[in-house]
Amino acid sequence: MRSLFILKCLKSKITWLYILSGGFVLSTALLGLFISSVQVPISTILHIISENAFGFGWLEEIPKNEEMIIWNIRLPRVLLGFCVGASLSLAGAAFQGLLRNPLADPYTIGVSSGASLGAVFVIFFQFSIIGLGSFTLPVVAILSGFITLFLVFGLVKLSSRNLAIETIILAGIIVSAFIGAIVSLIISLSDRDSMTQIIYWLYGSVGMRSWTHVTLIIPFMALGTLILFANHRELNALALGEDAADHIGVDVRKRKIFILIGASLLTGAAVAVSGSIGFVGLVIPHLIRLLTGPNHRHVLPLSMLVGGAFLILADLVCRTIIAPKEMPIGVITALIGAPVFALLLIRERIGRRRS
Repeated sequence: MRSLFILKCLKSKITWLYILSGGFVLSTALLGLFISSVQVPISTILHIISENAFGFGWLEEIPKNEEMIIWNIRLPRVLLGFCVGASLSLAGAAFQGLLRNPLADPYTIGVSSGASLGAVFVIFFQFSIIGLGSFTLPVVAILSGFITLFLVFGLVKLSSRNLAIETIILAGIIVSAFIGAIVSLIISLSDRDSMTQIIYWLYGSVGMRSWTHVTLIIPFMALGTLILFANHRELNALALGEDAADHIGVDVRKRKIFILIGASLLTGAAVAVSGSIGFVGLVIPHLIRLLTGPNHRHVLPLSMLVGGAFLILADLVCRTIIAPKEMPIGVITALIGAPVFALLLIRERIGRRRS
């Protein structure tokens, strides 16, 4: 009876977490659409979205400038912010579960740095792959992320036979530093216009983006999300250790490849459309695990929802705090994420000492 009561309480808690996370997404999205230098009533915002997306509305006449502001500027920005935050958080949750380390995320492992290098190459050389067109940037970024991941694991195999988690993170930091040097070299060789474009992109932003950027990230985000959601049981098993997962029948090598592919797809696509945005994939999954426990059936979707809402909120802060100027979103996520993550680590260490 006691175990049934605890199970019911846990289910109730998870249900409320989903409800609160969904409400967080909706409220931040509405704030992102409403708060700006030109304030449009919420009823008008809902009408514009309904009319353009579904073909019906309830207001007789909407000023063209308000329609353009909401549909062509703010809504793509909000959607892109959600997609980028959700992708980075989901990838971070997968990397942390796979590597069994709260410090693992797309940035500490080096995947994000590799994707950034690929995107910088495309921006610097201004080339386009035949048949891909505007998809050249995300495809090259994703491929660069994969190559970087292979380099990291190759370096780990050369230095450690048992693929120790600490060695993987250390190798990721080393490769990221090397890639950072290459990016700096490219910047120094660029002309003023290219240099400005690359540096602004590296700071991270979802501003000055259009529906094109949303359509660029969605296919890769959808595929990466499906791959990770389909492997949530395997992530639970791998979180206990590769030997334990192998004993219960998990094809460890195959599932690790699938999980790495899914997380790299999400990271590469996010970096390609928004630039380098740190701490989202590090802090959000760690926070969700503290609330839900280690079950990736809930960690993955909740990380996705909260991460997306968090980046919408961070973008809202960065474009209003020093208006009419705009602060890079990577600055906001670092200012918020670094202290929060430090507090989470301190709290976890205190908890281990008490236990």
